[in-house]
Amino acid sequence: MSEHDVDLPDEFTVGAVGPIGERVFLLQSRRGADVLTLKVEKQQVAVLASYLARIVREVGRPGHLPDDVAFRADEEPAWVIGTIGVSYDEATSRVVVVAEELVAEDEASSVARFSITLEQAAAFAITATGLVEAGRPPCPLCGLPLDPSGHNCPRTNGHRPPSA
Repeated sequence: MSEHDVDLPDEFTVGAVGPIGERVFLLQSRRGADVLTLKVEKQQVAVLASYLARIVREVGRPGHLPDDVAFRADEEPAWVIGTIGVSYDEATSRVVVVAEELVAEDEASSVARFSITLEQAAAFAITATGLVEAGRPPCPLCGLPLDPSGHNCPRTNGHRPPSA
């Protein structure tokens, strides 16, 4: 078990490695020379982007968004994210993202807390939404990704698989 408190990272971003349909999504922060990379599911990226966008809308228009965020695809993930929590700290005007490691029920998990600016939250939401939308479209019936050849949709009991 380890705890990472990343207060005002220089960079807070998301990226994906691998071909569409086989991509691995990675959440990444950098503060100085310290880089923390965590593996995350595509659906978690989509939900996190949605939450961050909602906070940005509710709090108010951010200032200039960071445009020099570099995702380092060669970084190995420290661990796999199980749960993600998001809140807004009014006292510091920071968005707090808490990621907890995916572990068996009886094991201690690692935790990472990221305290980011509203601008970093907005930039993350934009980047994450673009990454998610660049992948395979979801099945309109079950939400699972569609392959170009279609898929066996559980909602149709294997009959007439939807196609992309």
